[in-house]
Amino acid sequence: MPSFDLRMSTLRAAYRAKETTPRKLIGELLAKAAELNPEFHLFIHVLNEDEVAPYLDTLETQDIDALPLYGIPFAIKDNIDLAGIPTTAACPAFAYVPTESATLVAQLISLGAVPIGKTNLDQFATGLNGTRSPYGKCRNSVHPDFPAGGSSAGSSLAVALGVASFALGTDTAGSGRVPAALNHLVGLKGTKGLLSTAGVVPACRTLDCVTYLTATAREASELLALTAKQDPRDPYSRVNPHFNDASAFGEVSTFRFGVPSTLEFAGCPESPALFNDAHKTLEAAGGTAVEIDFAPFAEAARLLYEGPWVAERYSVAGALMETQPDAVLPVIRDVLAKAPGTTAVDAFRAQYRLQALKRACDAVMAEVDFVLTPSFPRPVTLAELEADPIGPNSLLGYYTNFMNLLDYAAVATPAGFMANGLPWGITVFGRPFTDQYLLSIADRLQRMFAFPVVGGSAPDLKPLPRQARSDRARVVVCGAHMEGLPLNWQLLQRGGRLVERTLSAPCYQLFAIEGIVARPGMARVSNGGGAAIEVEVWELPSAELGSFLTGIPAPLGLGKVELSDGRWEIGFICDAFGLEGMREITSFGGWRRWIAAASGSVANAS
Repeated sequence: MPSFDLRMSTLRAAYRAKETTPRKLIGELLAKAAELNPEFHLFIHVLNEDEVAPYLDTLETQDIDALPLYGIPFAIKDNIDLAGIPTTAACPAFAYVPTESATLVAQLISLGAVPIGKTNLDQFATGLNGTRSPYGKCRNSVHPDFPAGGSSAGSSLAVALGVASFALGTDTAGSGRVPAALNHLVGLKGTKGLLSTAGVVPACRTLDCVTYLTATAREASELLALTAKQDPRDPYSRVNPHFNDASAFGEVSTFRFGVPSTLEFAGCPESPALFNDAHKTLEAAGGTAVEIDFAPFAEAARLLYEGPWVAERYSVAGALMETQPDAVLPVIRDVLAKAPGTTAVDAFRAQYRLQALKRACDAVMAEVDFVLTPSFPRPVTLAELEADPIGPNSLLGYYTNFMNLLDYAAVATPAGFMANGLPWGITVFGRPFTDQYLLSIADRLQRMFAFPVVGGSAPDLKPLPRQARSDRARVVVCGAHMEGLPLNWQLLQRGGRLVERTLSAPCYQLFAIEGIVARPGMARVSNGGGAAIEVEVWELPSAELGSFLTGIPAPLGLGKVELSDGRWEIGFICDAFGLEGMREITSFGGWRRWIAAASGSVANAS
């Protein structure tokens, strides 16, 4: 790969050391973009000196420490508005010049980032390969016989070829994840509504997401944390819950991940082994693999183009197709051709089927922390796409088309190279608002694989300073809430799941507290006399933790409990006043042993 490093941390260090300036760097990058464009067709519009000058002029009046993205160059998919620059959606007849930037673009500029151009895409963001554009076909950044992937083709190339630190794409059916995987990038397709789509030309308005394309998961995490804000301009915008904020990005240890029991590789001789490497790497990181039925996910994926959602795409390009049919590429006309015949009855029937599939898929997702799949079954060549523009393109979406229909978050992550040097990748996906947790998984994979990031630079291998969080809160229980005991129903009714049986750190005392339901009190001691106590770690939906806490009677409460491996988790603790006069049972090592000793069996005690 070429030698360059535009990672945000690298540029910040270079600016502070006065090794370069935003004006000098951006000038070099604009020249590089112009040089690369004839071969890769990555840009529809590269900003000229006059167009970029206002951003640089503003930066030079600012303190670098006041702007998190000071001087960071970024590229914008040309279905996302940048004020004063044409938005084409890769269709010249559709083009317009917006007076206002998309909300997300405006956010990034206000944080100090500098736009350098509008990138090429599959027309109207309809395609997964990057060749469906009148502005030229986007070839892969590494291998000339393969496409860049789409529809965010130019955006992926801008990062992979070293013209931008990050790029904005969009993702309705995989348009950010597929090009990320084909160009050795991280592609974050966040939860629907987490990033504003105001100022984005719709593909499917109810499903569209803006994608961050970056060299690393750490950069995607930082960008998401800075910009995941509810937008009054976007009626589909959603509030990011606190459990998915910047502090949720961290180290992962024990987790359960789903793996489809049947995987589709479309005859690829190399993809199965590459996927197995990723599977084993996650197990080495502390994961437990769980086989899942992928059939309902695959059926939901087929609904996107075989069902009435094609009519939603037609609502954007249809008027132009009817008045100027030659303005729309033939392959796009073919994809959208059946849309006018779709009825409201068809739409409702498809919604009913999707809801049934979502219930089945959500049941699978409730049992795991995330699911691991390839990003695509196998890469397809430019020659295949030339011979058949539809079939090979559809194949690329096998593992991506269902994601927004089912309202899941997903991160495409580099996971190796094929024998010909072509990048290959996996996707981890999870429940909505688990974005930072999924990026934590992606970061762990990048560190364990230790592949050079784009530009040949060494990845950052430093561990993260905190534990990752998801939409599930872990609770350590030591008594009547344990599995099979009288109060365990309080966890089960709230969707709780047993994660592990383990021990506390060897510095706790255990007491038997009298009451209607016998229960223990666990207290940390610092002067010796403590022991390791048997405990269980449960997971609850974060939204249920509050109601669980309010139902806990004094002197018990929830605090931080140290486990035998040094982890600190939320768990039951007891105020000292409640232990006065209570019997100490530390020597039994746990509540179950005390119950058995006191009554002869756990069954009689409960």
